[in-house]
Amino acid sequence: MGIFKECRFVFIFSAVFLIKSIIISGCQSKYEDLDLSMYQYRDTKNLVKFVYDASLILKKDGIKSLAYFLNNRDKFNTTDYYLYIYDMKGTNIYHAGMKQLEGKNLWDVTDKNGKHLIKQVLDALEDRNNPHAWVHYSWWEPGKFYPVPKSSCHFKVETPEGKKLFVGGGINYPHEEQEFIRIIVDNAAHLIEYKGYESLSEISDPTSKYNYRDVRIFAFQPDGGMLISPAINSSFTQTNLLECSDEAGHKPFAAALKELESVDRVWKVFIAKNRYQKRLTKKCLYIRKAIVKENVIFVAAITDLPEPPY
Repeated sequence: MGIFKECRFVFIFSAVFLIKSIIISGCQSKYEDLDLSMYQYRDTKNLVKFVYDASLILKKDGIKSLAYFLNNRDKFNTTDYYLYIYDMKGTNIYHAGMKQLEGKNLWDVTDKNGKHLIKQVLDALEDRNNPHAWVHYSWWEPGKFYPVPKSSCHFKVETPEGKKLFVGGGINYPHEEQEFIRIIVDNAAHLIEYKGYESLSEISDPTSKYNYRDVRIFAFQPDGGMLISPAINSSFTQTNLLECSDEAGHKPFAAALKELESVDRVWKVFIAKNRYQKRLTKKCLYIRKAIVKENVIFVAAITDLPEPPY
């Protein structure tokens, strides 16, 4: 009798384990083609999955799936993020957080900083260097009256009926992923190599995709002289970045350029004061080379170093 009970226990345990394994592997298989390895934060990964799941529904069921989204607003409007769907001309088809936008065209709408939102989304959707089509801007929280910082990801969908749409969702007060600055720095470096020095005005434009929140693309020469300042829109003074040190006395730019003698891009961590609490915090600097007529230009941006919990 004891042996029978033991065997039954082993059988039940094995069956439960098998079912769990099937469920887990099934969930994982849905995201096999969705590379999330570049993100440090769980919130970011969950948002990409959230938007990706909705894109799969649209891709499979097409326009008729809009009834499902409309009848399940609560499911697609959480405390963390909400879903929206647009056509490629900027007309909102579905908005889980702000249904008053449905049917309206937002092509010419800009945020409080002058960023053209729909145009930047469409540009991001065509950018292979930005696989989840991230854009960064200011927007309302549903039911609130003031703008908040937001980062949103997007997927392009062609429905079975042949209609081209994009689906997106964003996080308010987002964590500053290192991937966000990698995208804009790499894109700025490519633009400089393609257009040369005339591209610097486009990159320094505060309404461009190269600048958001406290993140600003800047560029400098091998001697440390600045082409685009990280602080001001003027050249009335020249700060030599190679001489700049952090709060611990280290010179991150000088150290980075030494490494860049053998590679074309580098990440460096340095210490700075937190702008709100005035305590020391870690920052992350990303620099890469651009070559213009045999001249080297260094393109860079700075963001917060990811901190746990991820």
